[in-house]
Amino acid sequence: MKPVLALLLALALPAVAQEKTVEVTSGTGALLRGLDKANGQTVDIELLSGGGRAVFGLEVELADCRYPVNNPTGDAYAYLTIRDARSPDIRFQGWMIASAPALNALDHNRYDIWVLRCITS
Repeated sequence: MKPVLALLLALALPAVAQEKTVEVTSGTGALLRGLDKANGQTVDIELLSGGGRAVFGLEVELADCRYPVNNPTGDAYAYLTIRDARSPDIRFQGWMIASAPALNALDHNRYDIWVLRCITS
């Protein structure tokens, strides 16, 4: 997780140097997409902040979803906790960025989950 944070910081430094700040706000939830890599099945799910839901063989919890105030369809990012339904071990915990899900992605051999956007109303 530390390399991801270092990368995000490195990406943010040019914005800081130019004194550009982006005001963000929290949405009421998030729209996520799940993929079962074994059979190609996809499913879109809506989660409210603080809520959770089973997606295929995973338990997904959403703590927060944030997005730029002046661009609600822009770079959303969500704090997710994902567990395998068969084990209490956490498979993923952290911020997932909608526009670049590979920067901090779920590492699972069969399933994939990523953020599409925040729910703004």
